[in-house]
Amino acid sequence: MDIKVSHCFIIVDDHEKALGFYRDVLGFEVRTDVSYEGMRWVTVVPPSQPDLEITIETPESHPDASPEDKQKEYDLLAKGLLRGLIFTTDDVDAAFEHIRASGAEVLQEPADQAYGVRDCAFRDPAGNMIRLNQPNRRQRA
Repeated sequence: MDIKVSHCFIIVDDHEKALGFYRDVLGFEVRTDVSYEGMRWVTVVPPSQPDLEITIETPESHPDASPEDKQKEYDLLAKGLLRGLIFTTDDVDAAFEHIRASGAEVLQEPADQAYGVRDCAFRDPAGNMIRLNQPNRRQRA
């Protein structure tokens, strides 16, 4: 049996700001951008992983959620309490400099971690934590 991740989801408060980060800064390709009955379905794809679609959605994308539940989701997003994404790269330092130059909020500069990676962290425009990592140089040698 071969089971793979095909989609993952990230909640944002503004599709256009999110696209400015995921498409324009990270270099992901827009695979789908469809509006329907006041909702919008947007997916982006890392060029090196064309089978993985990251769905960028707002709380409004949940038609069955109550207005109160949607507001709670917006509130958690504003506090930075929703889960983010972790990406791997072959040069975390260069990626860090590129993303920092875009004006993204830095949470952690590149650092070697005891658990075997060199990583850094940012917030996307909605406040989600985005981490980048690569295998620790000392472990690769």
